[in-house]
Amino acid sequence: MNARKILQPFYRKEYAKAIAKKIHKLAKELKQTGLDEIKIMHVCGTHEHTITYYGIRYQLPEMINLIAGPGCPVCVVPAREIDEAIKLSEDGIEILTYGDMYKVPGTSKSLAKAKTEGAKVGIVYGFLDAINIALKNPNNKYVFFAVGFETTAPTVASHVVKGTIPENLSLLVSYRITVPIVKYVFARKKHNLKGVIAPGHVSAITGSLAWKFIEEKHGIPVVVAGFEPLDVLYAIYKILESLKKGTPQLINEYSRVVKPEGNLIAKRYIAEAFDTVDGAWRGIGIIPKSAWILKDKFRQLDARKVYDIKIPKSVDTRPGCLCAEVVLGEAIPTDCPLFMTACTPENPYGPCMVSSEGTCSIWARYGGREPLKK
Repeated sequence: MNARKILQPFYRKEYAKAIAKKIHKLAKELKQTGLDEIKIMHVCGTHEHTITYYGIRYQLPEMINLIAGPGCPVCVVPAREIDEAIKLSEDGIEILTYGDMYKVPGTSKSLAKAKTEGAKVGIVYGFLDAINIALKNPNNKYVFFAVGFETTAPTVASHVVKGTIPENLSLLVSYRITVPIVKYVFARKKHNLKGVIAPGHVSAITGSLAWKFIEEKHGIPVVVAGFEPLDVLYAIYKILESLKKGTPQLINEYSRVVKPEGNLIAKRYIAEAFDTVDGAWRGIGIIPKSAWILKDKFRQLDARKVYDIKIPKSVDTRPGCLCAEVVLGEAIPTDCPLFMTACTPENPYGPCMVSSEGTCSIWARYGGREPLKK
């Protein structure tokens, strides 16, 4: 059986209508208890794509406000780290990175712009592509710009630990960890969240139990969800059901992929390859224990140490850009005065307008829905 046949039920219109009907019924019952607004935050760019592309917000009662949280990995890469990649590419070291990273602006330009000016930049689909390119061209020097959350980190960590990275390939590591940024969102107390939809792919690595703190510390339901329309609708339904019962729960809706303990092999590779440190998030600041860097015993792979990169000054937030607020769910794309004027998918001004996981980019392509104004 192929993947399309397996996933086909998750797109059945009659199933979606049935769940939406149950959501409306529960929302009505909750409103009768005095609950006027139900804020649910998801933490995944792919969830935002599913919600927006399939018009899920329009199928929900107006009292349900789905908030896009910090789920776009390239959106949070500090400008300094992009500037480092640009500096290397301009010095003749070829940067290899994902397509989503290619057009994200640094302080003054992107890797795409640098390439038009003669810098060496290549796009790859994954780290294995970078390894193969380096092996085929042993006389050239390459740096892989390693960007992402828990999902992509093991693909690099495994090769680091196994020692299978060619001598002419080093790493510019810019990994960020999702659980600490979600804890930061709660600490800011900007939202009165009633539920959280946790990211499926990240949870496939971390395990569903990584989100237990939301239930235990904050007393609200959290559902680990997949990425098909019915996954998201069912997650919303389970959150409302939990609210109605008054018993917050951690629910693993994505059990076909996610285990409570996660992927133990991937987690072992990460622990052996990287140290966990405080990390800068673009426009947000330093989040404790939210980044990975190569362990010192692998310093020969660390491009920052190999090439002694010096960046005199960097600027994370361009004037007028609300990307940091959008990432934290404290603004929606249409709040930004630059949205679809000075900032478009063709000419991105801020990082949230570049990636297929960026909220601004998704809203620009498929349209969003503003919450009901009070």
